[in-house]
This record gives sequence, structure tokens and C-alpha cells, in this order.
Amino acid sequence: MSTVPWPYYPKNDYPTRDGKPMAETDWHRILMVALIETLQRYYAHHPLVYVSGNLLVFYQPGNRRRHLSPDVFVVRGVSKAIRPNYLIWEEGKPPEVVIELTSSSTRREDLGRKFVLYRDTLRVKEYFLFDPRGDYLDPQIQGYRLRKGEYVPIRPARGRLPSRVLGLHLEPRGEDLRLWDPVAGALLATPKEELHQAERDREQAERDREQAEQAQLKAEEVAEALRRENEDLRRRLARAKD
Repeated sequence: MSTVPWPYYPKNDYPTRDGKPMAETDWHRILMVALIETLQRYYAHHPLVYVSGNLLVFYQPGNRRRHLSPDVFVVRGVSKAIRPNYLIWEEGKPPEVVIELTSSSTRREDLGRKFVLYRDTLRVKEYFLFDPRGDYLDPQIQGYRLRKGEYVPIRPARGRLPSRVLGLHLEPRGEDLRLWDPVAGALLATPKEELHQAERDREQAERDREQAEQAQLKAEEVAEALRRENEDLRRRLARAKD
């Protein structure tokens, strides 16, 4: 992930919290953070792609109560600056992709109020819902794409839902939701997988170093043995001449 120190937006007088819990369960929270960080890494070298989640998004100027908080959202054409909240009229663009990690207790809002707001007010291009525990959604993942003012269901491709905005496919794997890169033909690595891979690479580099040191010692031993043999041969030749 990029280490560029992105600037902070100045604080405004709109709230930064709504008093609701960060996520439905530990699993929802872990999955939400993993998706956000995976997308942030994927777009690390794109300065005008903003990835966030669990952030208050305000959609009516002057109204501090008109907001919602998508679990995960992505906006192209907007800087990566660190924000206290997201004011659509200031940014000039609403979220383009929203992923909600839903459950039976949030279904009414996710398929009711939020569905309508994302479609009619925010005009979110793609809206995905994933039910990690399989509480009520069948199929477990569903997606909608805005077309002529209406949300049209996104057809699955090989068990995945393609996102035209992201250029990625969303793939459910049990209680997990992964992101598939159709160009690379592989899943995007999660932060945990990247950490494990870095550890494996470090361990392999250490093994390679030890093997190189052992090979060097062996080569030095062979060279020393050859030197001794040559020295012994010279002594015998010298005695033979005498």
C-alpha cells in the first residue's frame, strides 16, 4: 500500500458519528476492514480513487440529519485525502460503488431505505449486498446496477458478480467475500495474506542466505583441499628431482 502522506480535510461542523455500532458482528467488522484495505491497496497508485467505509456520507446541504454510512464505498475522480466525513456537494460526486454487509437485522434498511436512497438520491452506480452468515439473502450476494434511473440486477458470471466501475468481480466464499481480478485471473490478496506472504518471503530469503553461506564454506573447503593437494604434489616432485 502507498505510504504517501495524503492530506487531511479540514474539520467541518457536520457530525462524524451517528451513535450506531461500527458493524453488525465481529465477522462483519473484520470483513468490512479487509475489503476496504484490499481495495485501498488495489488503487494505491491511483491518486484520484477514494476508498472508504463506515464513514458518514451527507447528501443534503445544510441538513446534518440527512446521512448514511455505507460499509464500503468507492469514488473515482476524488482525492484520497483523509476526511472527517463525506459531503457529496463539496466532493462533487456521490459514491459510485457501495457494498453493504447485511444481515437479518439490517435487511429492512439495506433493502428499503438505503436501497431507495442509493438509487434515487445518491445515484450510486452499483450497489452490492452480501450476507456473510447466510441469514436471509438467497443468493448470498446480490448486486444492482443503475440503468435509466432503476436498479437492474447484475447477472453472475461463474459465481461472481462483475463490477464495471471497479473492473473487479465480487466472489462469495462461505462467510467471506473476495475480489477477483479478471485481467490477472486471480483473487486480490487480503491484508492478512499479504502479511503472510511477506513473512514467507522473509523466511525464504533467510533460507537462501544460509544456503549461500553453506555453499561458500563448501567451496572454500574444496579450494583449501586442492591447495593442499597441489602443495603436496610440488613437494613430491621436488624430492623426485633430488
